[in-house]
Amino acid sequence: MFVKVCGLKTKEQIDKAIEYGYDAIGVNTYSKSKRYCSNTVAIDLANYAKGKIKTFVVGLTYSDVESVAYAFDYTQIYELKQIPNLAIASKEFPPPTLDYKYYFYDASVGSGVFEEFPVWLKEKADKIIVAGGLNVENVCSVIKQLQPFGVDVASGVEIDGVKDLKLMKEFIVAAKNC
Repeated sequence: MFVKVCGLKTKEQIDKAIEYGYDAIGVNTYSKSKRYCSNTVAIDLANYAKGKIKTFVVGLTYSDVESVAYAFDYTQIYELKQIPNLAIASKEFPPPTLDYKYYFYDASVGSGVFEEFPVWLKEKADKIIVAGGLNVENVCSVIKQLQPFGVDVASGVEIDGVKDLKLMKEFIVAAKNC
């Protein structure tokens, strides 16, 4: 099970993600996000994590991430745009003409609101990383229901908008041992 923790803002959080066994981290450069990191901080975090864990820069559109994408392994956006190392995020399955490395099913479009899954999702589950509203309480049932390639968490491991290291640990344990 591939498990990504998104919205990291500090080196300590990256260290804990690595220690706990996460497969990837996400750094958000969408300026209206409460998890926003400036370009300088984002590049610093990407450089710090390089070679230790897979890194994703996250934004709504390519313009949100364009100036820092080179520093990350993958670029995760909610826009159908052909770019290198694309990780597309959407509530619709990407068209077959789009070349991407990862597909994040996120009906919440980054808001962290959990929604029921459409029927077609189960057919594509082995190619999908489920995101949006996941937490320690629901991640195992989602994994059992869909059997996805992976899961992605952000707000589900936060208290008052700040990453909680205890919740990060509990989430990875729940996801990996489901």
